Amino acid sequence: MGKPVLQIVVASTRPGRTGLPVARWFRERAAAHDAFEVELVDLAEVNLPFLDEPHHPRLRQYVNQHTKEWSATVERGDAFVFVTPEYNYGFNAVLKNAIDYLHHEWQYKPVGFVSYGGVSAGTRAVQMLKQVVTTLKMVPVSEAVSIPFVARFLDEEGRLRPNDVMDGAADAMLAELARLAAALRDLRPAA
Repeated sequence: MGKPVLQIVVASTRPGRTGLPVARWFRERAAAHDAFEVELVDLAEVNLPFLDEPHHPRLRQYVNQHTKEWSATVERGDAFVFVTPEYNYGFNAVLKNAIDYLHHEWQYKPVGFVSYGGVSAGTRAVQMLKQVVTTLKMVPVSEAVSIPFVARFLDEEGRLRPNDVMDGAADAMLAELARLAAALRDLRPAA
């Protein structure tokens, strides 16, 4: 068995979004951690329409090609990190839509959060997300990366320049995700 697959999901799809440089930084950190095969999953590229499947996702009777592809992507993941902004005290509709498309594919997989924003650092969005992911039997880790006033950490080229607190939080979250990915693997039924 090879390394587990960590999928870093970029939630924001807005032009000029901050989520992409944040996710790229986290991808580099995760690759250096070396516990996972790391994939960046950009919801702007996945480009799912609002949920358009006629059957409930728990049935896995997908009729649309985009859903079948999304299912295969998520099925391949062993652990997830959602990189999310905070919009009006919550998370964005694109991420909720992407989560709601599927059911079994999320189960018994750990999930961490890298959130960003202003003074709250996206933490209110994460609190809402935890309610959603636990309903799907995902296991959120308590370790998280929360980036307040994120614009202060972007350089002239738009790259994130983390501080030691962000790097340490990322390492702690990655270690916990690795432990839980291994522990939860046997709970997942074969696809």
